[in-house]
Amino acid sequence: MKHLIAFAAIFSLCASIAAATPVRIKDLVEFDGVRGNDLVGYGLVVGLNGTGDGIRNAPFTEEIMSNLLERLGVNVTGEQFRPKNVAAVFVTATLPPFSRAGSQVDVTVSAIGDAKSLLGGTLIMTPLTAADGQIYAVGQGSVIAGGVSAEGDGSSVTKGVPTSGVIPAGARVEREVEFDFASLTRLRLALRTPDFTTAERIESGINAHFGRSVARMIDAGTVELDIKATRTASVAHAIGKLENIRIEPQRKARVVVDQRSGTIVMGADVRISRVAVSQGGLTLRIEEQPLVVQPNPFARGETIVVPRTTASLDEDAGHGMAEIAEGADLSEVVAGLNALGVAPRDMIDILKSIKAAGALHAEFVVR
Repeated sequence: MKHLIAFAAIFSLCASIAAATPVRIKDLVEFDGVRGNDLVGYGLVVGLNGTGDGIRNAPFTEEIMSNLLERLGVNVTGEQFRPKNVAAVFVTATLPPFSRAGSQVDVTVSAIGDAKSLLGGTLIMTPLTAADGQIYAVGQGSVIAGGVSAEGDGSSVTKGVPTSGVIPAGARVEREVEFDFASLTRLRLALRTPDFTTAERIESGINAHFGRSVARMIDAGTVELDIKATRTASVAHAIGKLENIRIEPQRKARVVVDQRSGTIVMGADVRISRVAVSQGGLTLRIEEQPLVVQPNPFARGETIVVPRTTASLDEDAGHGMAEIAEGADLSEVVAGLNALGVAPRDMIDILKSIKAAGALHAEFVVR
């Protein structure tokens, strides 16, 4: 109970501070054209210590390995080989905005066959393509696996995910994304969380910073910037001047619960109308104690099992009714629920019931 109250108090304080602290524009919006591009490739990881793909279960591994060896001048036509140190993998990466040829990016390597571990393996040169089918980077390097596994004749143990790993700076950019960013005359700022009030505050903050009307709110998720009106040298200069402007965002009141872990997160703007809550519980116990009845020694008969069942139903007295006042804020809501002495999982059911009664004035999200 004390730990729950302490958690609620700390969370309430953090939520209040977050709501009152101005946030930089760069942390609230995405700039039009400033975006990454997803890359994907298919390759081989070699050098595994007997933990690679079984060729019988992953014939595509043998196929790509044969193609690779033939490109290197090794003729393997008609040959049968069953290596245990090779694994077929998918390689994924994100090409950051404005990446130039020769720069390096991180890659993620994931086994697609029945390999047991990628620990100690090396990714062989793998082209990475984008959605347009063009090759933008090439990946190669030693894989840092995300786990480890060991097994013996009678048991095995696995920690983490040994069939997936990363290669820091494992891909080199070979092609740049063509985008004439400097020629833009207008730039759109897309809010990560659309909200009319936040968009209006961004518009006002930018115009106040430049001392004239340079920004215009289009809708709840878009603010348009007139680059020429900013009187800066380029689009990049305009973004550099406005991205650190701080404004106070406005968000919807929201309650998010995770039923699997029992986690409850409530924003500082959550309000509850006057409502009374009572919490109790029913416990049903059924015990089976079968009785074995045997015939007398040397007597004719058979052994039978006589069922014996004991059932009981207990109802907790509960904690009475706890009243939550009209317009209660986050701290008052948590304090009222804590007065019932309920666990976080029971609190989720109570919040659902309050929402169903129409007394919870917030978006209720269940994950």
